[in-house]
Amino acid sequence: MGFRYIQWLSLPVIVLFFSLSHAADKSSSHLDKRYMSDGCASCHLGFDFSNGGGPSKCISCHGPANSVPQGLSSLTTQLKDLTKDFSKNYRHPVFDKRGVHSTKEGLPETDPSTPRHAECADCHSPHYVSSANPFAGLKGKRVGNFTAPITKEYELCYLCHAESANLPLKSTNKRAEFNTSNPSYHPVEGEGKNLAVVSLIRPYREKKTAANDISVLKCGDCHGSDDANAPRGPHGSKYEGLLVDNFATGDGIQENSYAYAVCYRCHKRSSILANESFPLHSRHIAGERNFKGGGTSCHTCHSSHGSAENRYLIRFNRDYVSESSTGKLKFVEKGTYAFHGECWLTCHGVDHNPKSY
Repeated sequence: MGFRYIQWLSLPVIVLFFSLSHAADKSSSHLDKRYMSDGCASCHLGFDFSNGGGPSKCISCHGPANSVPQGLSSLTTQLKDLTKDFSKNYRHPVFDKRGVHSTKEGLPETDPSTPRHAECADCHSPHYVSSANPFAGLKGKRVGNFTAPITKEYELCYLCHAESANLPLKSTNKRAEFNTSNPSYHPVEGEGKNLAVVSLIRPYREKKTAANDISVLKCGDCHGSDDANAPRGPHGSKYEGLLVDNFATGDGIQENSYAYAVCYRCHKRSSILANESFPLHSRHIAGERNFKGGGTSCHTCHSSHGSAENRYLIRFNRDYVSESSTGKLKFVEKGTYAFHGECWLTCHGVDHNPKSY
C-alpha cells in the first residue's frame, strides 16, 4: 500500500492505491468479491488510518446482521455476531480501551507503562486472513533481526500473554509455563511427558498412536466462548478466565460436574473421584472426612498450564497453601508413575510435615 501525490486543479489530492500482490494476499477473505462487492473501498472508505480503523469498522460486518452497510454483499449477513461475546463479563478488551492502539506498536510490549489493550488487528491481519489460515500475515516475537510468521495458535497468544512488560500483577508468562523442558505441562507446544494419565477420556491420549488420538491441545480448547454456536476464538465468555466452561478456583467448594466442568472435558470425573491416580483425590476435592464444608479446587495443587517445579502439574496455590511446620513447601515423588509421594505444606490448618501416600 502506498500514497501518490498529484496536482489537480491547483489542489493537492492524495490518491490511495493498493498493490494486491504486495499489500495483501489474494486468498484473503476480505478480497473475495462475493463478500466485498466494492473491493478495497468496502473497508477503507471513511477509514481512520491514524489508529488502524478501530473495531467499529470490523463489526459493521461481524456484528448484528442489520448493521451491514450498503454496498456490501448480502452474504455478509451470514457472518456470526461477535458483539455478543464482547459484551460478556470476561472478554478481550477490544471495545474497552479506545484510542490506545497504534499501527506502529510492537508485540510483546516492552514498556510496562503501556495500557493493556486488544484490537482486532492484534490477532487478525485483515489483508491476509482467511478461513483456511486465520494466522496469515501475523508475525511472532522478534529474535534479533529475525521475525518468524505465526503458524500456531499459541504463538499468537504469546504476543500478549508471555514476555509482555505490562502483564497484569497476577498474570504469568505462558511461554515459560508451557515450556516443554518443564517437568510437566499441558501439551500445547508438544506432547506431554506424563505417560500415565489414567483419567484421560478418549480421544485424548498421552501419545498419539492412532489416527483419531489427540495428544496436543490448543489454547482454544480451554479458552473461548461459553456458547458453542458463537464465532470461533477467545472473544468473550461468561466464565472467569475466558474459559469455555466453568472452573472453580476457590476453597470450601462442593464438588460437582459443574464446578470443574472445564477439567472434566478431558479427565474422567469418575476416575478422579475413584482415586485412580491419587489415593486422596476425592478427599481433597469432594470434602470427605476432615473437610465437611466442602473440598478445595484442583487449582490449589495443580497449575492449569505447566509447572517448572514438579511433575503432574503440581504447583501449590499460595492463597490457600503455606509452608509446613518446618518451613518446607514441596512435593516429593516416590517412584515414577507409582502414584506414591509426600507433601510438605500446611493446608486447612493441617500440617503436612510430611503427609505420605
